[in-house]
Amino acid sequence: MMSFQHRRVLYQGSFFILFLFAPVLDLLRFDLTQGYLILFGAPWTLGLDDYLAGRIDHQQMALNILLRVIAPIVLLAIVFLGIAWRWGRLYCGWLCPHFSVVETINQLVHKASGKQSLWDKKPGPPYYPDGRPALSDRRYWLLAMPLALVFAFLWAVALLTYLLPPADVYRNLFHGTLTHHQALFIGVATTVLFLEFTFARHLFCRYACAAGMFQSLAWMSNRQALVVSYQRARARDCAACPSFCDHVCPMRLKPRTIKRLMFACTQCGQCIDACETVQRDNSQGSLLQWIEGQQALQADGSQGLLTGPAAMDKLNKSAPSHWEAVAKVSTVK
Repeated sequence: MMSFQHRRVLYQGSFFILFLFAPVLDLLRFDLTQGYLILFGAPWTLGLDDYLAGRIDHQQMALNILLRVIAPIVLLAIVFLGIAWRWGRLYCGWLCPHFSVVETINQLVHKASGKQSLWDKKPGPPYYPDGRPALSDRRYWLLAMPLALVFAFLWAVALLTYLLPPADVYRNLFHGTLTHHQALFIGVATTVLFLEFTFARHLFCRYACAAGMFQSLAWMSNRQALVVSYQRARARDCAACPSFCDHVCPMRLKPRTIKRLMFACTQCGQCIDACETVQRDNSQGSLLQWIEGQQALQADGSQGLLTGPAAMDKLNKSAPSHWEAVAKVSTVK
C-alpha cells in the first residue's frame, strides 16, 4: 500500500504536470490575442460582440454576466473555501505547484547545509527520525541552485502560455525567435521566481500567497476543523527527541503549539510521520495526530492537547538526547 507521503507526492506531481500542460491542451487559459477565456477547448465569452452588434439585448447580456462570470466565481469560492473550512490548506499541501517546488528545493538545501531554509538559525538534528545519519554535502548546492532556476524558467514559460497561444510560445522558444515582449516576460518572471524560490519559498506561502491566506482564514474560523493535535500529558516522551516534528515542517512551523500559531499549516502530515517514526517502539504511538469535530473543539477550548513548545524545549534540555547516546555508543565502538 502506498504511504501517506508517497500518495501526497503523487498528487503534487500530477497537479504540477497539469499546471504545465493545461494551456497546451486548452483545458484552461485566457487568450489575450482573442480576448476571451478558453475552458475545456471551448471559448468562454460574455457575448460582448453580439451585444455591441445588437444581436442580444440588455437582459441577455446581464444574464451572460451572471451565469458566466459571477456564478462560476461564487461557486468556485464556496467549494474552495468550504474544503479549507473543514480540512485546512489541503490545496497548498496536496496540489499547489508552488508548494511542491518549495518542498523539493527544501530537501536539496537540507542535504547541502543541514537546514531546510537559509533563514533557519542552525542545522537540524544530525539524524533522521528513523536513526539514519543526516549527512550534509555542500556539493548539493550545485544541484539546488540550477534546479531552482529550472523551476523558475518552467513557471515563467507556463504562465506565458496561460496568456498567449501555447503553440506560438513554444515554437518561438524552440526556434529562438521569441518576440521582444515574450522574451521580456520570460526573462523577468524567471529572475523574480528564481529569487523567490531561492530566498523566500515558505515565506511567500506564509505571508504573501492570497490563496493560502484565504484558506487559513476559513480554517481558523472553524474550531472543529481537521488539525494536528499534541498529547500534552505525554510530554515526557518527547524528551529523547530533538524536535524532529519542528525540523521536518516545510513551512518552518512548530506543530506542538496552539492552532492560531499554526495558521499557515498545509496539512502535509510530515510532523505526524516523524513523530510516528520516533515513537514506533512506544505502545502508545505518536504524540501528534489528526483530530477534528468534537475532539478538535475540546482541544481548542481547553488546550489540553494543543500547547506551545516551551515545555518540550525544557524537557529536551533536561533529559539526555537519544541521539547523543547513539553518538557515544558509536564512539566507544
